[in-house]
Amino acid sequence: MDLFDVHNYKHSDLTEKIIKAFFKVYNKLGYGFLEKVYENAMVLELTSMDLFVEKQKQVDVFYYENRVGYYFADLVVENKVIVEFKAAESLCEEHELQLINYLKATEIEVGLLLNFGKTPQFKRKVFSDKYRTK
Repeated sequence: MDLFDVHNYKHSDLTEKIIKAFFKVYNKLGYGFLEKVYENAMVLELTSMDLFVEKQKQVDVFYYENRVGYYFADLVVENKVIVEFKAAESLCEEHELQLINYLKATEIEVGLLLNFGKTPQFKRKVFSDKYRTK
């Protein structure tokens, strides 16, 4: 059975591939490495699936027309999904809010939060264009 019904979730076919890669990397490396190690392994895994992956992509943050800062997305896959990594005991609300803010700062609507903790965890977040302020 697929992790997501591809007819009900935007880019679910892509997020399913990313999550499968996540579990493959987790099963191979396990728990205890720095986020950067998992990020590098995920890049290898995703590119082996012929996916276009940008690592540490700079994203500018604007307040109206003024650039007020920037951040670096861990991965952007196929220009459709932002992927953020954690290597924490467990995911918390702050991690989820961080990803939502990253989505708000881009035209990308779908994000995945992947935690390489003692127990692997993932969260899928969406910030739809219909909620963006112009």
